[in-house]
Amino acid sequence: MAQEYKLKDITSFAALNSTDKAEFEIEGIADGKVLLIKLDDKVHALSPRCSHYGAPLKNGVVTSDGRITCPWHGACFNVTTGDVEDAPAPNALNKFEVFEKENAVYIRAREEDVKAGQRNPVTKCNVSKPEEKVIVVGGGSGTLGLIQALRELKYPGQITIISQEPDLIIDRTKLSKALIADPAKIQWRSKEWYTEAAIETLNEEVTSVDFNSKSVSTKSGKNLTYSKLVLATGGIPRTLPLPGFKGELDNIFTLRGIKDVQDILAAANTTTKEKKNIVVIGSSFIGMEVGNALSKDHNVTIIGMESAPMERIMGEKVGRIFQSNLEKNNISFKLNASVDKATPSPSSTSSVGEIHLKDGTAIPADLVILGVGVRPATDFLSSNKDITLEKDGSIKTASHFLVDSLSENESVFAIGDIATYPYFGPGSQSNGGSPIRIEHWNVAQNAGRAAARAIVHARHSPISSLPVKNFVPVFWSALGAQLRYCGNGAVNGGYDDVVFRDAGEGKFVAFYTKGDVVVAVATMGVDPVMVKSAELMRGGRMLGKKEIEEGGDVLAVKI
Repeated sequence: MAQEYKLKDITSFAALNSTDKAEFEIEGIADGKVLLIKLDDKVHALSPRCSHYGAPLKNGVVTSDGRITCPWHGACFNVTTGDVEDAPAPNALNKFEVFEKENAVYIRAREEDVKAGQRNPVTKCNVSKPEEKVIVVGGGSGTLGLIQALRELKYPGQITIISQEPDLIIDRTKLSKALIADPAKIQWRSKEWYTEAAIETLNEEVTSVDFNSKSVSTKSGKNLTYSKLVLATGGIPRTLPLPGFKGELDNIFTLRGIKDVQDILAAANTTTKEKKNIVVIGSSFIGMEVGNALSKDHNVTIIGMESAPMERIMGEKVGRIFQSNLEKNNISFKLNASVDKATPSPSSTSSVGEIHLKDGTAIPADLVILGVGVRPATDFLSSNKDITLEKDGSIKTASHFLVDSLSENESVFAIGDIATYPYFGPGSQSNGGSPIRIEHWNVAQNAGRAAARAIVHARHSPISSLPVKNFVPVFWSALGAQLRYCGNGAVNGGYDDVVFRDAGEGKFVAFYTKGDVVVAVATMGVDPVMVKSAELMRGGRMLGKKEIEEGGDVLAVKI
């Protein structure tokens, strides 16, 4: 039962300024805290930490339209309700009644709700419209965003997930960053949650889709019909078409799922004191993250084709910071390098022993990890006459992630790594957006939420009548320090300049510009500059290049 609890160190709402936020301790609840936000002269009381990784929301960004954004990864909540606005928040915040009484401020709450710090917006569901059926093919971040939003929005039909993933939806970002091999530690939801949410899960491979009969077929022979179909099959790690990489040698790995992590850790044999020579091919974020995770116990060499890690996307100066951070962890880099072949170990003709570069350099390798990108997992659609794949194998979508070539019937969506969608962020074309494919955890999840809104809207009205809710891509990585990134530096031909602000001790802000438009922002150690920039971009109020060069401060801009 809810009780009244007095807040420490605040006597009235007058202590809070407009759009101000502050965290207060709660008398009578050990370690209990609440976040107060003043918006339009009304004070709201919410759980104080983000439901994603627990970031303190007192350091987040509040907008005049009632959003509070996490300072770390862009998760966003509705100030008025606590509901999720943007990924990667898995749960809503608890919202409490707050009031003034006897020269003090109180909340009315249950102690267990305060201590929980968040609430599952999906309660026990019943399928009241079994004739309405959503099938989602895939089991990643996009699927998580989709199924949660469908049930949050009270979708009354059946929901079925068909996925080759042996584990329920996991936090895939933890695979490369922390090499977690136990799926139970990184599953977003328990099996019981899927049951309570009335969501069926099938561990199957979809082999074909009949868009005319609205059905999907699986490798085991099942045939399932749908009202709405969401394709969310993700990516397939690329390999190298070079000698030694075509299956001839053991201990060469890609990284996409739990089994890959288990195999890598088994090959590294981290239970012994013996240091292995580990070669990571590709100075991508995945490559650098997994190299960083293994560097504590092993000798790690990262091979990259650019002059600095991630140079094409992040620029040379920022790439050098990544390199310097990782070199402090005893990681070696071979840059401006191209791989020629892999050869076996003298002690075992079946296991890798060396990686040879085209300049003749030979690098000892007890195991190799490929971080050379992914391709869209759309092979099962390659011969389908009713859908046209893009040159890279992705699926072009229209607004709300409706498949472009099938958009007339408003029943098929594509989200995540397989979707080339219209981007409306800074630097995009004004009429219709810029087609782009982004392999970000946040993008996939927000795309899933967008598709869910469209599916629920379509129950009563044409999807075309639903306004598009734009979101700004957010990305993060652990590269010796926490990188935050928003926007997209590859849109419309990419950026043409970088305005770099060195904050000392490895901290920085990098503004990627095209003409006078800031198209992306990267930061390390200066939260919440990235998320404030993302909100400014979303509202079309981001500072221009000239303003940045003249010392403009995004944190000072009101939104």
